[in-house]
Amino acid sequence: MGFGVFIHRTDSIYDDSPAERYQFPRQYLGRVEACAGDWIVYYEPRKVVETRGYFAIAKVADVVPDPTAPGMFLALIEPGSYLDFPNAVPFTDAAGVIEQGLLNEDGRISGRAQAAVRSLSPADFDRILARGLGDGPTILPRVDSDAPLDGFQEEHVPFAFEESRARVSYLSSRLVRDRVFRRTVLKAYDERCAISGLKLINGGGRAEVAAAHIQPVQANGPDIISNGLALSGTAHWMFDRGLISLSDELEILISRQANDPDGVRAFINRSGRALAPRRIFERPHPRFLSWHREHCFKQ
Repeated sequence: MGFGVFIHRTDSIYDDSPAERYQFPRQYLGRVEACAGDWIVYYEPRKVVETRGYFAIAKVADVVPDPTAPGMFLALIEPGSYLDFPNAVPFTDAAGVIEQGLLNEDGRISGRAQAAVRSLSPADFDRILARGLGDGPTILPRVDSDAPLDGFQEEHVPFAFEESRARVSYLSSRLVRDRVFRRTVLKAYDERCAISGLKLINGGGRAEVAAAHIQPVQANGPDIISNGLALSGTAHWMFDRGLISLSDELEILISRQANDPDGVRAFINRSGRALAPRRIFERPHPRFLSWHREHCFKQ
């Protein structure tokens, strides 16, 4: 087992679904198999316009032949492990290359940087993860916090982890993952409710919207931004109870079971469509919207 980097781009010719699978040719089989049972970082190439750089992590559960494409293989992602970074991590910054394992003996970038799949040292993994989760509201707990965290028995957890595996193990906490997901979704929606269009900030400077999963975590919905919506409390309540939903084109659908349809129409923004993030990969994915219509929406 070992950490790795998987290169992915939204317009990839491969049958990728980052929260579920990563398709690759035989030439990378050995490298991908070396990551089985461990964590990888997704990276978007620098030549992509507005590249996200290192943008997410996931855990490889298994590697199997692709039953639909001879000569191709699939890295199957462990359900519930994928997590977008609130902060995109660039390939380089003022201090130099983030992934220092790509440097040769002369301190220059080696040909390994072109590989679609490559190994990643624990130090580089930890550096990328820290930057991807850094800044903004605290993700890791304060050392003087008395609040218990799901799945952890320690009374005091240090803010900075020195071990990479301790850091990713900590990310299995639902509380922590929800904090990261909220930051990612609210940033994409500019802290504005996708249904009403309102951007309300309370007296403490906190946005009065929540990050809602379209397909809930309890129903195996992943923590990927395309499975998220920024919703106010009222919109969130209606969405979870199936009184509103969205078409694939983001038209706001109102259930016939809503007891005050005129009031609901007055609540939603005038366009009748959900507000969408600017970048395509951040927008609600039709697969998750279809799940909500089939399993939650009261027709």
